[in-house]
Amino acid sequence: MATTMFFEEQEIKDAARSGNKITLEFGRSSYLGGENLVYLVVDGKTLILDERSGRNIYEAMKALGGYLGYDKP
Repeated sequence: MATTMFFEEQEIKDAARSGNKITLEFGRSSYLGGENLVYLVVDGKTLILDERSGRNIYEAMKALGGYLGYDKP
């Protein structure tokens, strides 16, 4: 089993200043049968996504980033 972390933020605060915050980490894990899958850790709760879910989240986040212009310098 191996993991590679791609993102870790100890505290992400709500931009609306509500006082809400979370911790977030994500990366890839080969924990399940050696298959490379996306893992998420949100507020200490770990999820390993199946390939379809990982692809769906990736496509949705990529589309959102494009819509918000995050893909432009």
